[in-house]
Amino acid sequence: MSHSHSHDHHDHHLHEHHDHDHAHHGGHGDQNKVGIAAIITFTFMFAEVAGGLISGSLALLADAAHMLTDAGSLALAWLGYSLARRPADDARTFGFSRFKVLAAFVNGLLLLGLGIWIIVEAIHRVISPEPVLSGIMFWVAVIGLLINLALLKLLHGGHSHHDLNMKGAILHVAGDLLGSVAAIAAAIIIWLTGWTLIDPILSVFVACLLLIGSVPIIRRSAHILLQGTPSGINLQDIAESLVHNLESVQAVHHMHAWTLSGDDRMITLHVVPKDRQHAIDVIPEVRQMLSDTFGIDHATIEVDVDPIGCDMDQGTSQIAMAVESSKPAK
Repeated sequence: MSHSHSHDHHDHHLHEHHDHDHAHHGGHGDQNKVGIAAIITFTFMFAEVAGGLISGSLALLADAAHMLTDAGSLALAWLGYSLARRPADDARTFGFSRFKVLAAFVNGLLLLGLGIWIIVEAIHRVISPEPVLSGIMFWVAVIGLLINLALLKLLHGGHSHHDLNMKGAILHVAGDLLGSVAAIAAAIIIWLTGWTLIDPILSVFVACLLLIGSVPIIRRSAHILLQGTPSGINLQDIAESLVHNLESVQAVHHMHAWTLSGDDRMITLHVVPKDRQHAIDVIPEVRQMLSDTFGIDHATIEVDVDPIGCDMDQGTSQIAMAVESSKPAK
């Protein structure tokens, strides 16, 4: 049967005003902070490499490797902020705002790989212990701790509560800080007891923390990149609310919700109106309710005036049928 859309001069494929200005999430302030952190991290990494090689400490070398990864990751985060501010064009209608999510995903993978590398190296050290110079190890680790504390304070002033890009950057610096703490503890224990195995043991502890921290970043950024439904959005609830609270709506189907960067919410849906003569009036009512009740400010709403011919897809037909069957009889 035909799937009828109201394709008249009013164009019922009305979109929300497409201000794809999502690129402005995370301003110059956050970008500058991440850039400063990248430069400082990269500079101090050389000191840790030298200290690790001279002292023979895996904890320092692991932390140096972590700092090298962090410097690259922070630079990637900086680039993410820079690209996210570029305006949309014909080839990229949403701009580069999602690059920040891609940067967070890559950072999570780097953290995961780094944690595995540290564990492998620690196993080698346990099998074949090497002497460690605790004095050099201690002072290099103390300097690293102070630097990472300063960087952590710097980055926490950003949009860390919602910005995956900033969360990834903070997690890297926090991992560096824990690495410095582990190196300090290992240096003190080696100096007091001579027990060098504490060096790879504490390195494994830091690696496990990195692995645990990387999984949520990878999972959430991958969910966004795969166009997953944003957290807090339930399509069934939205469909039921529209049908039960708007007298003009008969059914809702073909629903898809997603987010570009984790801070915004977008939705597309088909609406079947009760009154075909005034079908166009349904759109502003639906849009207003989506904004007021569900915090969705970017909606693409299509009106279907032939509910019998609606070929509901597998993913959303259940929603529409459940809503229609639950409508109270009048």
